[in-house]
Amino acid sequence: DFSKIPTTDKVNYLRTSDFTKLVPGGSFSKGNWSISATSGSTGEPFYFPRTSHQDLYYALTAELYLLTNFNIDKKKTLYINCFALGVWIGGIFTYQAIKHIQEKNKYNLTLINPGINKEEILKVLNKLGRHYDQVIIGGYPPFIKDFIDFSNEQKFDWTSISAKFIFSAEGFSEEFRDYIAKNANLKDIYKDTLNHYGTVDIGTKAYETPISILIRHLALKNKVFFKNMFENDERLPTLTQFIPEQFYFEVENNILICTSESGIPLIRYDLKDVGGVKKFSEVFAIAEKAGIDLNEEIKKAGIADTVWELPFVYIFERADFSISLYGANIYPETIKSLLINSFFRKSFSGRFSMQIIYSKKQNPRFVVHIELKKNNLGSILLKAKLEKAIFEKLKNENAEYLNNFKVLGKKIFPSVVFWPYESKKYFSRSGKHKWVVK
Repeated sequence: DFSKIPTTDKVNYLRTSDFTKLVPGGSFSKGNWSISATSGSTGEPFYFPRTSHQDLYYALTAELYLLTNFNIDKKKTLYINCFALGVWIGGIFTYQAIKHIQEKNKYNLTLINPGINKEEILKVLNKLGRHYDQVIIGGYPPFIKDFIDFSNEQKFDWTSISAKFIFSAEGFSEEFRDYIAKNANLKDIYKDTLNHYGTVDIGTKAYETPISILIRHLALKNKVFFKNMFENDERLPTLTQFIPEQFYFEVENNILICTSESGIPLIRYDLKDVGGVKKFSEVFAIAEKAGIDLNEEIKKAGIADTVWELPFVYIFERADFSISLYGANIYPETIKSLLINSFFRKSFSGRFSMQIIYSKKQNPRFVVHIELKKNNLGSILLKAKLEKAIFEKLKNENAEYLNNFKVLGKKIFPSVVFWPYESKKYFSRSGKHKWVVK
């Protein structure tokens, strides 16, 4: 019967009425809430109330991996929270979870919260890092990469500390992980990094484990394993494990559906994420069919003491029209509204595609491919005006983007590329237009 319940999402559930009436009891003002916000598809924020139960869920998850990966019961640990602080979920949610773990008084665990301020983070490393057995740095993948590059430019000696990294908000390649390991002097590719799978509406649902990272590495080397593990998709997804008593995942038409206790009850909630779910035993069977002895590989990787028999959930990308830049979601509506402006309408068809392109050094660049009108060649001046217009509109409408700009500056500035009318690469008219290129 449960499987017959229609799925819910922001459109048919969260935005259909006053969201304050969707909380248990139908009275928002009577509850004890923590509230996070995110920019919606129109730039309008949606406010997600969170209960203490969700904070405890994340605290439990964090304590599990802090013990399994980082041995906080044996090591004096400094956790540097480099997620954005403010109404968005990352920084405050992390602060509350780590604070709860601290209050158990079981571990030597110190927390500091510089947010996305590279200079402050570097000061922390220089002043405090050497006093701890290990330093865990949590943040958005592109920002952490930026900080590592910045610290190396400032001649910081990563060998002076034992660094570990916790990521969230977006997926990344194993090349990215290797870059982090090489440039921050990491010793164990399986234990020194992990990525979360989380969303503002539900929170942290799952996370990478040493075995999930190992499986990604094995899949890259074995095409049969890759094909069977990820349902014939050619992309390498983020692979995580989850606690099914807390988060119940289903898959419909390759889209992840999740049910969990939240401030607003989310029943069969459509996450708009493309992915799949695998049982723990199923993964071992798939590996065996591909000629891989997963138990032997676990021993060889030295991670036998970290394995939890939990199911896996993997995520390719968001299925909705958005890109993520340093944790800020950017939606096509921002640019659509600009291109119907009378100044730009005479030069552009109105079609475009947004994309994040990574350099060889894994630096992300926000690129907007713009289709010119027929027989229009564009100009350097027109390109500059459109780039500035996109930038200004994002600053005015997207709080997460504005917050990142204050810290990161020109690194998040859009880069416009002009294409001829009906160019086959992005604007062929051969099918449904893709506003976002993944």
